[in-house]
Amino acid sequence: MNGPTETKPAAALSDYLAAERTLLAWIRTGLALMGFGFVVARFGLFLQQVQIIEHAPVPQSYGLSQWFGTALIAAGVIVDLFSGWRHVRLVRKLDRGETSPYPLIQTVAMAFFLALVGLAMVVYLISIRSSAPSHPVNGQEISMTPTQNRGIVDVPSNHPVDETVEKIKAILQAKGVTLFALVDHSGEAEKAGMKMRPTKLLIFGNAKAGTPLMLAAPSIAIDLPLKLLVWEDAQEKVWVSYNSLEYLQERHGVPPELMQNIAVVKTLAAKAGE
Repeated sequence: MNGPTETKPAAALSDYLAAERTLLAWIRTGLALMGFGFVVARFGLFLQQVQIIEHAPVPQSYGLSQWFGTALIAAGVIVDLFSGWRHVRLVRKLDRGETSPYPLIQTVAMAFFLALVGLAMVVYLISIRSSAPSHPVNGQEISMTPTQNRGIVDVPSNHPVDETVEKIKAILQAKGVTLFALVDHSGEAEKAGMKMRPTKLLIFGNAKAGTPLMLAAPSIAIDLPLKLLVWEDAQEKVWVSYNSLEYLQERHGVPPELMQNIAVVKTLAAKAGE
């Protein structure tokens, strides 16, 4: 007569629920890794935009942040896939009444991976900080070449926007230069229900000085009459900006001997900020 068959006790409902909670915890970890990876991948683009806003001479490349972010996203996908696969195996073992050891290797491996990625990001951020270009101090003229900031020259002013504009108008009148228009960009923005820091554009010129340039290089007519932009930045610092003479000459191929006809814009900007 055959003996009784040995049967293993079936797993309790609490075991299945515990396994499900573990799965959900790993899924949350994977989703967090993917979300954080996306932020890290876009971090380089954010730093480049900040440099452009702060008038950095040559914006740096932050391509490594994309690789770090991609690695984190890939890790999140792997965690979710591996956790789902392991959960299926665990449930099958519970159905057979078998026990399963705690996934120590999976947990420790993920901890070491995140530690390595974090250490690499620390080194990367330190290297970025040490190689970041220094910014000019207040009161110093910032001159951008055509390849740096489209040929814009920014001269600091020691006066508010309105006072600087009045100084420019007085100088133009004294020199007999015609002021064709004064565009109050911030005023127009306020009329449209939007807020904008004080920003005013002065358009001025002299036909005797500008016509020879347009005869020699007709395309310069798109940049004439001359313009001065008086504006206030986020730190309430006032600037007088204009197209650099080198930029205009290179852009339109103006003969060097004719550039003195519009050199007044440089002197005018400097006197306006005094």
